[in-house]
Amino acid sequence: MTSSTGTTRSVAHSTFVIERTFDAPVARVWRAFADPAEKHAWFGTSDDWTTREDSDDFRVGGTAVSEGEFHGGPVSRYVATYTDVVEHERFVLAYDMWLDGTHISTSLATYEIEADGDRTHLRYTEQGVHLDGHDTAEQREEGTRGIFDALAVHLGG
Repeated sequence: MTSSTGTTRSVAHSTFVIERTFDAPVARVWRAFADPAEKHAWFGTSDDWTTREDSDDFRVGGTAVSEGEFHGGPVSRYVATYTDVVEHERFVLAYDMWLDGTHISTSLATYEIEADGDRTHLRYTEQGVHLDGHDTAEQREEGTRGIFDALAVHLGG
């Protein structure tokens, strides 16, 4: 589809699931998501990232915002709204992503958390809408796996 400005428009739908087991009890993994200061320590931070905005109100109806710049690269903006939070079991959020001010996607993400002995099993399901070819499901899944890698390091394993 071509818009009135002559820009080619497209929509690509996707679903992917990532399952991961962390060497930490459920309460510890939950805190890594629910405590804003702790989440900031691992979510979307690296030596190649300069944070512009970072907030997280982890409750139903609360929002999370993460905006920053990759050194020498684009500005990324993530804005999420929590739609369901069941302590130590699951949370669901809807989020949008922008890159240099261009809206690239909208997603629904479900995090299911359960004990696996002294460890924690996470099942993450994302249903995404990728807009105008700026983003793909494969790129998003790869990025999400990287975020979970950072969480594993944060948790100590």
